[in-house]
Amino acid sequence: MAFNNGKRIINRLPAIDKVCFHWRAGRCTRNPCQYRHTDTQPPSKWSRDYGQGGAVNGEPRGPGFRAPLKTQNKICTYWVADKCSYGESCKFWHQWFVSDSFTMLTQLAGHEKKVISGIAFPTGSDKLYTGSKDGTVRVWDCRSGQCAAVISLGSEVGCVISEGPWVFVGISNCVKAWNTQANSELTLSCPSGQVYALAVHNEMLLAGTQDGSILVWKSVAATNGFEPAAALQGHSASVVTLVVGANRLYSGSMDNTIRVWELETLQCIYTLTDHTSVVMSVLCWDQYLLSCSLDKTIKVWALTMSGNLEVVYTHREEHGLLALSGMPDAQGKPVLICSCNDNTVRLYDLPSFSERGKIYAKKETRAIQTGPGGLFFTGDGNGDLKVWKWSEQSPEAASTIQQ
Repeated sequence: MAFNNGKRIINRLPAIDKVCFHWRAGRCTRNPCQYRHTDTQPPSKWSRDYGQGGAVNGEPRGPGFRAPLKTQNKICTYWVADKCSYGESCKFWHQWFVSDSFTMLTQLAGHEKKVISGIAFPTGSDKLYTGSKDGTVRVWDCRSGQCAAVISLGSEVGCVISEGPWVFVGISNCVKAWNTQANSELTLSCPSGQVYALAVHNEMLLAGTQDGSILVWKSVAATNGFEPAAALQGHSASVVTLVVGANRLYSGSMDNTIRVWELETLQCIYTLTDHTSVVMSVLCWDQYLLSCSLDKTIKVWALTMSGNLEVVYTHREEHGLLALSGMPDAQGKPVLICSCNDNTVRLYDLPSFSERGKIYAKKETRAIQTGPGGLFFTGDGNGDLKVWKWSEQSPEAASTIQQ
């Protein structure tokens, strides 16, 4: 503001090349406003300089070309919180995923906004089982999408797996087992703290525990039960992931290592130390072992000519990794599904690691499970279970679970 011969002169600020936030929300009262009241960006120096041909960023431009405003490659955090006032005009995504290869069938809520720590789909069953840190296992009817039962366990669920008709649930100091065909229930005691990981191989049940041990039970056909067989020692911190492949057990731990066990002898034959933080998940694919860690890497391991396991490729992310799963897409091509601690799930083609899509959640996704007919499931820290399906599947697969 200035004075000239006693008259007040208002020096208006130059217009700013930015859309008015209040105008978009329909409540701007400034006239004139220093911001734009239009979503169309005026021609810039770049559009004038290149408007008669030439190229920008290697792309040919025709006469009078003006680049449109680009949609931000990011989910709208206000939409996630149900507070976005822009609606369809918002430049951020209002959807839970970005991909042309799969779609979300439904979202199931019920775990009281607590972490879903395991998902299981027993063979021959029409029920889906989810375990949570809210101390319950929920049983979902796959045809109606409704919760058919809630099993209260009185302890946080560390993991859930299925093998044949059996569903195994790891909680503090024990493993709960249900036979979905015989309607029987077992409790296997393991006084080693929280059970974080479970695996089954050749009539053996293996449990990774809080104190770093791996407990082993063998199936007893006569009683349709299990009896203790061994306790594998070696990890110096909690075992949080287990996977079996080629008659070997691979265990990942909070001690930053992966141990490789010969299942015939139950002896440790390798200790892999390439990760620099907690090994959160391990996965067998083809002739390779894949592992992910909070050190922001996925490592691909292969056997060398000398018989040792060595890293042959390292994929780096911007955030720590939490869980791995894999499945074929609609065309039978292998896809890696991995969750990160930035509340996203990334999907990659193997072996190229070309990105196929991205899934968003309100909180970290800790559980990923694949199913029949191109289905897969994700469970996050908000207690939300989402059901996904690869595109171009048969109509029969699409009817398995519907919203």
